[in-house]
Amino acid sequence: MTKQTHAFQAEVKQILHLVTHSLYSNKEIFLRELVSNASDACDKLRFEALDNAALWEDAPNLEVRVSFDEAARTLTISDNGIGMSAEEAAAHLGTIAKSGTREFMAKLEGDQKKDAQLIGQFGVGFYSGFIVADKITVETRRAGLAADQGVRWTSEGTGEYEIETITKAGRGTDVILHLREGEEEFLKTWRVKSTISKYSDHISLPILMKKETWDAEAAKQVVTDEWEPVNKASALWSRSKSEITQEQYEEFYKQISHDTEAPLAYTHNRVEGRSEYTQLLYIPAKAPFDLWNRDKRGGVKLYVKRVFIMDDAEALMPVYLRFVKGVIDSADLPLNVSRELLQESRDVRAIREGSTKRVLGMLESLANSEDEAERAKYAAFWKDFGQVLKEGIGEDHANQERLAKLFRFASTHADEGVSLADYVSRMKEGQEAVYYITADSLAAAKHSPQLEIFRKKGIEVLLLVDRVDEWMLSHLYEFEGKPLQSVAKGAIDLGKLQDEEEKKKAEEVAESLKPLLDKLKESLKDRAKDVRVTTRLVDSPACIVVEEGDVSGHLARLLKQAGQQAPESKPTLEINAEHALVKKLDGSSHFDDLAQVLFDQAVLAEGGHLEDPAAYVKRVNALLIG
Repeated sequence: MTKQTHAFQAEVKQILHLVTHSLYSNKEIFLRELVSNASDACDKLRFEALDNAALWEDAPNLEVRVSFDEAARTLTISDNGIGMSAEEAAAHLGTIAKSGTREFMAKLEGDQKKDAQLIGQFGVGFYSGFIVADKITVETRRAGLAADQGVRWTSEGTGEYEIETITKAGRGTDVILHLREGEEEFLKTWRVKSTISKYSDHISLPILMKKETWDAEAAKQVVTDEWEPVNKASALWSRSKSEITQEQYEEFYKQISHDTEAPLAYTHNRVEGRSEYTQLLYIPAKAPFDLWNRDKRGGVKLYVKRVFIMDDAEALMPVYLRFVKGVIDSADLPLNVSRELLQESRDVRAIREGSTKRVLGMLESLANSEDEAERAKYAAFWKDFGQVLKEGIGEDHANQERLAKLFRFASTHADEGVSLADYVSRMKEGQEAVYYITADSLAAAKHSPQLEIFRKKGIEVLLLVDRVDEWMLSHLYEFEGKPLQSVAKGAIDLGKLQDEEEKKKAEEVAESLKPLLDKLKESLKDRAKDVRVTTRLVDSPACIVVEEGDVSGHLARLLKQAGQQAPESKPTLEINAEHALVKKLDGSSHFDDLAQVLFDQAVLAEGGHLEDPAAYVKRVNALLIG
């Protein structure tokens, strides 16, 4: 193939512009990304060579080499990994197929000096080279291809790149950075070594640089032709915990997660028994940008006897823990394991169960700690990840009880941080259920008419306002033997909390208002399933409730917003016999209009939407004038 010139994908052009003009706060991150890419290429070769030993060619020792040429102002990162064919080079270096590119650009455009570590988060690590280089040359050959099928890719990071066929004797990839003016620090051995040590010390294959020695005659350090490793070249997770500092644990987390912050918590364990494996798992301090993408694979890497098998091994962690990052290294799984076999393996199931329990244990330690700072960490975690953790109540039946204890809610007693255990400990004498209400917002829940009798009697009610709560409640029926009961479903029954005199009075009022109730039922027959007197209201004239087993108004709205059809069911209108507006109904010449307004107001108070707002406004105006 002769030299050809191609235009970058449009989004790549935008990213390259931002990379070369906006990322100044942590330039050295480019070296971490390129060394990481080189290491990944070696891991991929090792994995593919399990089925095709010929890919090793005549170089069985995998390594990454970093070198520089002061005269030419170039820094080169080389690996003898899997390499790329011409088609792969054009696909991987000229386009970005990953989702999240728009989010990446939006984050950078919002703050022109955002940290360069954002690069890695969005899967565009190669382009970080343009932070320090005004030209990048990539020379590569895929393992297994002939020497004359090598490829040279060149770009100055503007709108185009060139690609041509070359002869390359060895497999793998050389990334040659032509450094721009002012970046001479990356032509110094000490600078490059210290950066590799900081970010890539854990990489389990050697990273080599040419050795420097002191030349007494020239009175300076000179570079020799001898190569030496500059990293420990041992997997961090395989070392003893006593040998690893907290700083090393945190740097490793940042390396594998591309996060800028230290993790909230981590656990490092060797598990022995039927399945033997080592786990190093981290809980992030902040939610990643793609947390709500349930199709995203997990953040756990699988190794078998330190041989890389796969990134993002979703079979090792349940979907609701997709935010967990880390490494699991098994001593038992067969090296030729495929993704399909992995999901069916009994050993993988044991690893997933063990790792899930370990993560939940970390969260329990934070949540139940006597240290206020630790509990504050859990509160911060819940704020970012609570909604995702709630998904587990329906997905992980074995850990339902543990998960329920970790949940935190707002209530009529506190705006946040109320656990179900806290609630149960504060229950009134004679209270038999955990009461809750679902709503679109905290304000709507707090001011719901359905809470009036509970507020009057000092009974705590949980305020559930997350979109996932309705789904969660379809799986969480009770806690410590106490049923969860919606205050907006069915007729109100406070059991022992309501004395006999109150019950008797309510029955008498209902009987005396039977003619009014019948008239309201007739007027609202197209909108209400039933009309009845209630004891749940104190200040409001009316509210709407649904019967047990029916879809709540909140869930119906969520389904509609998602483009789904909610089951058809009419609500029940409950009226407050003591309210002036209800008393005015009887004998009013505007009975039908008042009845409709009463129902519409109850819908609005519950957070619902009117099907005909104009008709409501017209009726209210007519009543105000009349």
